[in-house]
Amino acid sequence: MTARKGKGSRRKTRDKLSLNIRNHGKIRINSILENYNKGDRVVIKINPAYHDGMPNPRFLGSTGIVKSKRGECYEVMINNKGNEKILIVHPAHLKRV
Repeated sequence: MTARKGKGSRRKTRDKLSLNIRNHGKIRINSILENYNKGDRVVIKINPAYHDGMPNPRFLGSTGIVKSKRGECYEVMINNKGNEKILIVHPAHLKRV
């Protein structure tokens, strides 16, 4: 009997969610404390070292607009193949355009 294949949110992401060898270790505190205003354009750049508020890897590289703040995270609206979606993303996974 073979083991069942995993169906988690991080499957098939061995290369997608891996950092360069020079960037391993502690994450920068500035990326966690970054503030964004409503209407700012951001890119979703997932930091695999920080697990809180991590969006699904299918949205890696997507550009969106900050709609509002929810707790420590931000609501980011992206256009996914003609459908507008709102993602809740921690600032550690965002970068200004």
